[in-house]
Amino acid sequence: MELRDTLIAPDGTRLAHRLNGSGEPLLCVPGGPADSAYLGDLGGLSAHRALVVPDLRGTGASDRPADPATYRCDRLVDDIEALRAHLGLDRVDLLGHSAGANVALQYAARHPHRVARLALVTPGLRAVGVDIPPGARLALARGRAHEPWFPAAFAALEAINDGTGSDWEAVAPFRYGRWDDAARRHHAAARPDNPDALAGFGAEGAFTPTATRAALARLASPVLLLAGEFDLNSPPSAVAELRELLPEASLVVQPGAGHYPWLDAPDVFTRTLTAFLATTTV
Repeated sequence: MELRDTLIAPDGTRLAHRLNGSGEPLLCVPGGPADSAYLGDLGGLSAHRALVVPDLRGTGASDRPADPATYRCDRLVDDIEALRAHLGLDRVDLLGHSAGANVALQYAARHPHRVARLALVTPGLRAVGVDIPPGARLALARGRAHEPWFPAAFAALEAINDGTGSDWEAVAPFRYGRWDDAARRHHAAARPDNPDALAGFGAEGAFTPTATRAALARLASPVLLLAGEFDLNSPPSAVAELRELLPEASLVVQPGAGHYPWLDAPDVFTRTLTAFLATTTV
């Protein structure tokens, strides 16, 4: 049964979040910034943990802030801390997906004593300054040359890569392990719909990779890095670089998965996450 709740952030913005499932809480930071509904129940993970899923400010049921500067990734950390306090949790198991992993990483850097376990699913890497060479995405994409949609999608990807195109819709099939009707519906629902939030997320000052890396080098919490075998957004090779920055990190590459691994193989995804969330913390 899904419940909804709200809190008032320190700057007065009303923020909404969903509560789904049972068991110990798992605070799940969505990417985008987009309506968090695209996470669903994370492939059935809600049968094992109580998912606490915030709508980031300006998305979903959360209000748009008076100050657009608060859309910045580093400023969103304050909202996650306000939600932790609202839930009455001394320490929290934290999951970040895609761009939400940048928020989760900066939260762990700023509040390491509040993080019990940290799971980063197909994580964005801007917070730690890991660059993805354009050629790496093309090489990974070629592994799907047998797909019927490949010629048009790869042509669009090459054009984006060399700066002559911007047809992001055409490359959408690369984001999924299977480009079927379910993936098409999910893609349509997962689109960000607040351009101010999207632009503000990475505005100047949002990321301080050197300082974030230094703080994360001292993080004692267990960390799971889950990459999708076919994910062009967060290729496994780039996620492996993140592993080197985190003392207690392990890397799992889910076979056949794209950017949303809980859709591609829910059982595999859920087993991986539940096993990690059962690990002992210090």
